[in-house]
Amino acid sequence: MLGVVLAAQFMALLDVFIVNVAAPTIRTELSASGGALQLVIAGYTITYAVLLITGARLGDLIGHRRAYLGGLALFTAASLACGLAAGTGQLIAFRLVQGAGSALMIPQVLSLIQRNFTGDRRVRALSAYSAVLATGAAAGQVVGGVLVSADLFGTGWRPVFLVNVPIGIALLVLGARVLPRDAHAGPTRARALDLPGLLLLAAAVSLLTVPLVLGQEQDWPLWSWLSLGGSLVLAAVFGAYESRLARRGGAPLIAPRVLRIPGMGRAVLWISVAMGVNAGFLFTLTLHLQGGLGHSALRAGLTFGPAAVVFGAVGLTWRRWPARLHRALVPAGFVLAAAAALAVGGLLADGGTGGWGLYPALGAFGAGISLAFSPALTGALATVRPEDAADASGLLATVTQLGQLVGVATFGTLFLGRYAGSGAQDSADALWATALAMAAASVVGAVTGLPRRSR
Repeated sequence: MLGVVLAAQFMALLDVFIVNVAAPTIRTELSASGGALQLVIAGYTITYAVLLITGARLGDLIGHRRAYLGGLALFTAASLACGLAAGTGQLIAFRLVQGAGSALMIPQVLSLIQRNFTGDRRVRALSAYSAVLATGAAAGQVVGGVLVSADLFGTGWRPVFLVNVPIGIALLVLGARVLPRDAHAGPTRARALDLPGLLLLAAAVSLLTVPLVLGQEQDWPLWSWLSLGGSLVLAAVFGAYESRLARRGGAPLIAPRVLRIPGMGRAVLWISVAMGVNAGFLFTLTLHLQGGLGHSALRAGLTFGPAAVVFGAVGLTWRRWPARLHRALVPAGFVLAAAAALAVGGLLADGGTGGWGLYPALGAFGAGISLAFSPALTGALATVRPEDAADASGLLATVTQLGQLVGVATFGTLFLGRYAGSGAQDSADALWATALAMAAASVVGAVTGLPRRSR
């Protein structure tokens, strides 16, 4: 059972990163604009982030086994549709559906582990879960590079989606046999769905994301500014609605009391910045390596190996470090990430490959982002009461996805707005400007994470 649910977790996480390496090939073969390319990558994350908490609620309502298998079936069908897409519009639409399948499937993984493992077996199961999270990013970049470079049967980028189909079918067959049957599910067993809250959140995220992705390409027309302003208005309406629903004894999408947990607000900021910088770094450096320097997809994917491996290693070991260091890990991580981003941008600034010095710099970036993210996530959840654990986990998982979404949209727009496609030096200049912005964002995270004296 554990192998089945973790394989699905790994596959869904892989799909966040595997498309990064395929992005330049998709852009060439489908004649995709820069904005459309960003939507191909970010579309998956949009629906994944917005529907994640609702997916967890559906698991309580209809049963975790049913929700897991239903989400897996939707994800697998959408992967097939992505691999067969005839144009950019179709690919974006199917990526949105793919994200919805993940949002229904992934929340059930932890629920099934918590309900079916106890004691030391649960500890080992959660350790395996952490290992999957730690290795998913590395595998995504590398597997994406291998599949695109192989150009199986002349299919180019399509295997990065089609690879999910046989795996998904196998997991559906195995899951139907090994997952425990659900107990009777119904409204008495779980809180109701907050559909108005879901619609408000989805509208606010969409109004924020679309102008960030398309505004630069269209020279920031009036509609883009109106859309950004509308996202702020809807975010405020969403907050007011959720608070009123909670006061009436309802079941809001995000319980306001969770946001008032000590340290939660700062953790939300840390996680947003860390994941935004990480996603923006992966996306823009991939475009530079393949578009500017002309590297193959395989070489580009392998280039990210040091960053991803160190990210995973630090995330799995930082708890064993001396306790006196723990309070300083988040700001130190952001400082290290800022320095590493500048180092990578500087090493590539002359339009060259950066030499062997590039790999330690990438490893340092992975370590910095891991230190900024992992302790922030763990520290926020450590202070949560058991009755608020589900809402807090859902909130932080959603923030993680939204941070990646905004990072790709913001830093991707900055890079593409400065890259005219005229060669390695042009791309290097755009990457340097983006590296400066990522370093500045990391410094903001470091300043907000400075340890404070407590009474």
